[in-house]
Amino acid sequence: MLSWLTRTARSSIGRKAVVALTGLALIGFLVVHLAGNMTFFADSDGATFDAYADTIGNNPLLPLAEIGLVVLFLVHMGLAVRLTLENKKARSKGYMVSKAHGGRTPGSRTMIFTGVIVLLFVILHLAHFRLQKGDDVSMASLVRFELSRPLGAGAYVVGLLALGLHLSHGFQSSLQTLGLNHPKYTPLVKVLGYGLAGLLTVGFLLFPLTIFFGGNS
Repeated sequence: MLSWLTRTARSSIGRKAVVALTGLALIGFLVVHLAGNMTFFADSDGATFDAYADTIGNNPLLPLAEIGLVVLFLVHMGLAVRLTLENKKARSKGYMVSKAHGGRTPGSRTMIFTGVIVLLFVILHLAHFRLQKGDDVSMASLVRFELSRPLGAGAYVVGLLALGLHLSHGFQSSLQTLGLNHPKYTPLVKVLGYGLAGLLTVGFLLFPLTIFFGGNS
């Protein structure tokens, strides 16, 4: 298994496949994470959301899941940066191949930049809601406190918009890397990619926007 991973990491095609697979895994996590977080809007006092947060926090497998997510994120970002640097070194005249996939988009042009912003956003998110929370603190009240402040809400809006832009290209790029780039399916993949990016972005944006503007105080 280790030798296979080593051979894969040494191959450009293998690295692209790993970036695609880890990216899809992280998107899957975002979908599940958003679905659970939507319990925040189930009642006005946040009891349902607190119960959900306590269930997750008391799960003995949580540390393993968090380590797995960290590994996924680091592998995804590390290999993506390496591939980008290799591409820049190999193509002195720019990204000629991109035209074969329908031209470059704002999402494809800014993948590294939005990836860095998302990384900073994840660190901020962990600092606010994982490291800062005490045993006697309600998660719902902590979310309201952090996102009711202009700086907190603003940082989340920026981070989530960067995430949406990243996903707008990342989903379809991952599927194309894994072989789903037939002309018959490419338009559908693009629609699904934009739709998924929009759904996740709007879903997560509900939290800073409704809390900051008093919709769920």
